[in-house]
Amino acid sequence: MQNIIKKEIKYPYLTKPVVVYERECGHKIVLAHKEGELVNVSTWVKTGSINETDANNGISHFLEHLMFKGTSKYPAGYFDRTLEAKGAIVNAATWKDYTYYYVTLPKGENYKNLNLAIELHADMMLDPILPENELGHPFDISKPEEVSEKRERHVVIEEIRMREDQPWTKVYNAVNNAMYQKHPYKRDVIGFASTIASIPRDTIMDYYKTHYTPNNMTTIITGEFDNDTILKKVIAEFDFKGRENYQNPAFEIDSPKGETGYIQNTAKINTGFAIIGYLGPLACNVKENIALEMANIILGDGQSSRLYQNLIEKATENIFNIVGSDYYSFRDGSNFFVQANFNPDKKEQAIELLKEEIEKLINGNISEQEFNKAKKKLKADFAESAETVSDISETIGYYMTVCNSLELVEEYLEVLENYTIEELKEYIKKYLPVKYAVISVLMPEE
Repeated sequence: MQNIIKKEIKYPYLTKPVVVYERECGHKIVLAHKEGELVNVSTWVKTGSINETDANNGISHFLEHLMFKGTSKYPAGYFDRTLEAKGAIVNAATWKDYTYYYVTLPKGENYKNLNLAIELHADMMLDPILPENELGHPFDISKPEEVSEKRERHVVIEEIRMREDQPWTKVYNAVNNAMYQKHPYKRDVIGFASTIASIPRDTIMDYYKTHYTPNNMTTIITGEFDNDTILKKVIAEFDFKGRENYQNPAFEIDSPKGETGYIQNTAKINTGFAIIGYLGPLACNVKENIALEMANIILGDGQSSRLYQNLIEKATENIFNIVGSDYYSFRDGSNFFVQANFNPDKKEQAIELLKEEIEKLINGNISEQEFNKAKKKLKADFAESAETVSDISETIGYYMTVCNSLELVEEYLEVLENYTIEELKEYIKKYLPVKYAVISVLMPEE
């Protein structure tokens, strides 16, 4: 067997260490032990909208769809039909930092189903042919009547158009674009209908060849099996045949402007929508990410949160229909969002009330009860992420692809356990002052 660097990681809640193998070519293989009949096979690729330009925005998501459309060995649909007949769940997803493909299924007697899944999965990852008859010919989006046969282009275009009609999408895209000055995170992952309609097959294939390289791919197998047997199988099937690696570029990381940004748009809606967005720490900064995860729980996660209790449950005036917060971690910095749906006649009041709740979180007290509840929920969420083979693979894929290190999963619970309210307050004050925010509002047309 070729030279391989082997590393064991003590993964919380699993009975055996997770083993990470890095091959000479740069391809990483992760084997995680989870008792039971189900296994998960997935490959995470270090590309998403982060590697796109204005000219090809949406190509990562479009390619994700096309990867299932056949290889030199098998026609379109064979992969799905064959594995689903074995009881498999087959899917994929694209986000800013990554694209990943997965199969969850019963491993079968003597790993029969698992071996089949690895074979078909590797074939799909290494040899997609993007057939023109499945892809569909490029066309002018303004002249859809010229298209005689609808193919995968139209599936993706319809997905884009459905999202475009959603108010939350409109208000999110506006705030996301405004938070970033230069970084490619400013682009929408799904792209534009006009781009998907016109982008040629050769451009998509060039993008695949550039980014789907050994050093950009991590293959994860989670379940109960003999490691040596499955490792040999994965190495044999993932034969890159000397494919050259791609070094992902480093991008300039945006900082908050230091003054509150404000954008307002209109749409054919009956209520008002708002998102207050912030830039946060890099995904690999465990301590600061935990702080904003806790802030999210305290401020806006669920009906016991401050936002819901103060602005809906105990409100003396009916201004808000929906209010809450969210937190997303990315390689080059996270996003913290406060979001609300409100009575449009009370727009100014609604925005001020949201700001006040954020200011109270920064400048007021955080009770021991709130702090301990947030800490307990993060522990529970972490434990829950180790309950199924698919959840384990997804967590491993995130750390390997976004953070470039699975060791951080070892640190997480220890850092969380030793956290203090003072540290939490320090990071909230660092990241969440309203002067660092961008406020996006969507109002009904006159």
